[in-house]
Amino acid sequence: MKSVFSAPGDYVHFKSQVPLHKIPIGTKQWRYYDFGPKAVPPLICLPGTAGTADVYYKQIMSLSMKGYRVISVDIPRVWNNTEWIQAFEKFLDAIDVHHIHLYGTSLGGFLAQLFAQHRPRRVRSLVLSNTFLETRSFSAAIPWAPIVSWTPSFLLKRYVLTGIRDGPHEPFIADSVDFVVSQVETLSREDLASRLSLTTDDASVGPLLLSDSFITIMDTNDYCAIPQQLKDQLGERYPEARRAYLKTGGDFPFLSRPDEVNLHLQLHLRRVGVEARPDLVHNIPKGDLGGSPSKESDEDDYDKSHEDDRGGSENSPADYDINPTPESSGSGNLDKQPLDNSEFCHLDHEHALYALPGGFKGRTNTPGTSVHFMCHIAIFHLLNYISSLYIIWNYSLEFSQVV
Repeated sequence: MKSVFSAPGDYVHFKSQVPLHKIPIGTKQWRYYDFGPKAVPPLICLPGTAGTADVYYKQIMSLSMKGYRVISVDIPRVWNNTEWIQAFEKFLDAIDVHHIHLYGTSLGGFLAQLFAQHRPRRVRSLVLSNTFLETRSFSAAIPWAPIVSWTPSFLLKRYVLTGIRDGPHEPFIADSVDFVVSQVETLSREDLASRLSLTTDDASVGPLLLSDSFITIMDTNDYCAIPQQLKDQLGERYPEARRAYLKTGGDFPFLSRPDEVNLHLQLHLRRVGVEARPDLVHNIPKGDLGGSPSKESDEDDYDKSHEDDRGGSENSPADYDINPTPESSGSGNLDKQPLDNSEFCHLDHEHALYALPGGFKGRTNTPGTSVHFMCHIAIFHLLNYISSLYIIWNYSLEFSQVV
């Protein structure tokens, strides 16, 4: 893992385009992104123990550009699986969403199955990635599980991070690991403790009313933190489910292999009857943007140096017209989106960002332009200094005459 993390350019672009929502529901605080046409049934993404709502930013940007609605949530501070089911149902009611499609990875996949088991009328389909059916093996591996809620933060983070395979990685997988590690650093002690409690809470997924034909199992074939035995159990439980195997991708294929993952998600949604609305992607008024307005707007927890993420419409784009994502680490784009118009955006005095058909390109101004600009700045400051001296001299002269 890298010692110094630098946010990817496409993530910075995502943060400038998609508002972060934070709403309290009862005693739970929900942090989520909701982007895409509201007329489309949403795909809700549930992260694993080490993930946050931000880890699915590549899915949000790609699928929303094609006319799908994507909601990515943080797992709130719940301490057992019954509490999770109740809290998630209240969240769906609060954002006025009734029928959903769930995409869950690792712990998120387990929670998605539990919700589908206990609230079958709300879940229309499942995409399960590198996940499991029961928590017995995890609780056995953590002898200190009964006191996890009292465990210091540094020990919780160390335990979570040791479950992430560390190098050597190919560049795309290494970048995905670095990004997730940076997200773990934003989680509080209580957040980590509650997620480990969910992992060790004695529970298992029972029979689902959902047909196997509405389930897609998407796993990586290289390695992941979930033992192969547990992944095999999942496949045996849903023998008729569609299989989407990724040759490589590690623990976080949604970051390291986003194009492949997005393609499989799109195929799944089409297969289960979700129709994209690309006609609603452009020129939608603010009130028709995906998601309900958040009750609270705060600075993003990821990095205080980034610009504020505001809920509601005040930080939303004027139109639901997403600028193409800048080039970033990841596999080759399987579905490139050409730009209709080039846009120019000043970043500072020295750099500019251009939207070109190949993506966003940075350009540094020519030396002559920089020198010319600096000369103007110097002259401006010199004139201000002379004016200040004149005012002080004139005031002193008047004061001396009075004396």
